[in-house]
Amino acid sequence: MSASDDPKATAEPLPHEKRRHHRAGVTLLVEYEGADELLTDYTDNLSTGGTFIATRRELEPDSIVRLALSFPGLLEPVAIDAVVRWVRGGDEPGVGLEFRDGLGRERLAEVIERIRSRDPRTVSRLVRVLVVEDNPHVAAFLGDGLTGSSKRSGDVAFIVRTASNGRDALDLLGSEPFDALIIDVYLPVIDGAHVIDTVRTTLGLTTLPIIAVSAGGPGARDAALGAGADIFIDKPMRLRQVIETMRQLMKL
Repeated sequence: MSASDDPKATAEPLPHEKRRHHRAGVTLLVEYEGADELLTDYTDNLSTGGTFIATRRELEPDSIVRLALSFPGLLEPVAIDAVVRWVRGGDEPGVGLEFRDGLGRERLAEVIERIRSRDPRTVSRLVRVLVVEDNPHVAAFLGDGLTGSSKRSGDVAFIVRTASNGRDALDLLGSEPFDALIIDVYLPVIDGAHVIDTVRTTLGLTTLPIIAVSAGGPGARDAALGAGADIFIDKPMRLRQVIETMRQLMKL
């Protein structure tokens, strides 16, 4: 589920509440892609005291739900209670919510200010990592491991993208910003050493931390380091070794 910027979210009239609320016992988790998306939604919708949430969950008008707002790097989701004021069905079902007065709304405003200032007690540092690996099991091992370590450490949140060949990797590196690259030396289409060389020369990413991995032994090591990788790690590798190496390279 995600917060909607549907203008109807705040344009619908909110009827005067005369009946006692009954608890629905429901929490709606709203995951934003990042801090900026939440801040924009707060400015456009949340700060007015209500919003529209796209959901297929069946909820009754006047029921109370808890809205949990989160994004990668937010150390603790922001929870706020709301009342369902109207329900929309059809192809784009959802509910119009009115936030209840009290500590929830006050806490939301306070947290928003801390997010704006990137307070390290509220938002951890985001590290965007590209993992280039043609073995889907190894790619999942690295991606899930990095994401999981974010929850344990708290100071850094890893956002992982993956590519399974060198051409796709270069396309991503040329179009998106990344803070680190983990790449296998032996890849289909374009090999890892050529990707690393292109990153350092054609793309001009001379300071991007690059960790090369392979089971190819000294030949793979020489090719990767000669192309411009910072570190070479032999397969099979330990996740802790990869994370610690990345932290050292990035001075995290």
